[in-house]
This record gives sequence, structure tokens and C-alpha cells, in this order.
Amino acid sequence: MRDYLPEGATMIATGVTSPFLAPLKLTLMIALFISMPALLHQVWGMIAPVVYRQQRRIGAWLLSASIMLFYGGMAFAFFLVFPMMFSFFTSVTPDGVAMMTDIGLYLDFILALLLAFGLAFQIPIATFLLVWAKVTDVQTLRKSRPYVIVGCFVVGMLLTPPDVFSQTMLAVPMWVLFELGLLASGSVAGRQGRSLAQSAG
Repeated sequence: MRDYLPEGATMIATGVTSPFLAPLKLTLMIALFISMPALLHQVWGMIAPVVYRQQRRIGAWLLSASIMLFYGGMAFAFFLVFPMMFSFFTSVTPDGVAMMTDIGLYLDFILALLLAFGLAFQIPIATFLLVWAKVTDVQTLRKSRPYVIVGCFVVGMLLTPPDVFSQTMLAVPMWVLFELGLLASGSVAGRQGRSLAQSAG
């Protein structure tokens, strides 16, 4: 993570326990991220026997997709967004000002953004669940597409540095993920409709 800081920049610890707690917190979070699929698999193993077969299949698919999307969102933030973000922050540092980042605050900032991007990449799962639970339908979501696009760019504006390129780097993937969620939802809704028609016939 120090690679994102400008050359010659140093990190400081303003708290007495920060030199110990910050590395410990980082280690615990890395262990949690690595072990999360196994933990969720164990939880699903306890839930699966009490649900219907069709729900069990959909639940297993959603769990796998959610994990992959969450890690994909974190990777997107770490390898693409962070370099641009810190490049902007360091470029606006006034002359004569030395950047000395507190290790605890820096770690909290990184972890918060990783979590935010991981959650943002859950859009297809949320879209699918809304349609599957009949809270809304695909046609309504398609009609709401202009508002969704504007919302994606608003979120991009809030989570990235104030330049158009960085905002687009977040907004466009969120929009694409929304469209993927619509495709998955439409496919499932179509199969459900055909099943109902066959049952009625």
C-alpha cells in the first residue's frame, strides 16, 4: 500500500498503540478476506438442508456469484482506482508541504474503500433478488435505467477524485453490472413464466 504514496513520503503513528494495532488489524482483515468463502460455505451448509431444492440451487449460485463480485470489486479498486486516486491527491499537495500519512488513518481509508467497492459490485445480486422476490419486475427496472445511470455517476462522483475520468471508471462498471443483473433476472423470469404456462396447460 505504501507504493501509492509519493516517493520519499513517510508514514507516522500519532497513537501510542498504532504501530502495533495497525499491522495487527491489517493481518486480521486479510485473514478474514481469505477465509470468507470457507466461512460462507459453512453457513450455507447449515441453511441448505431446510430450504426447497429450487431455492437451494439459486442460493448456491447467488452465493458463488456474490463472492466473486465482491472480490472483483476490491481488485478493481486496488489495482485501478487507488493508483488514480492517490496520484490526484499527491499532485495537489502544495509546494513545501511534506506528506506524512498516519498509518492508522491510512489503513482505515483503504479498508473502507475496498469494502465500498466490494459492496457496489453486488448490484447484479441485488437486482436479481428484487426481481426474484417480486418486489419489482424487469420492465420497471428497464424503465428506471436513466435514473440508474445518473445514480451511478453520482456515486462515482462521491467515491472518486473530482475528475471525469475517475468518476467514469466507477460509474461505467456499476452500470454494466446493473445491465448484467437485468439479463440474469430476465432469464430467470422468462423460465418461471414458461413453467407457469406449462403447469396451467
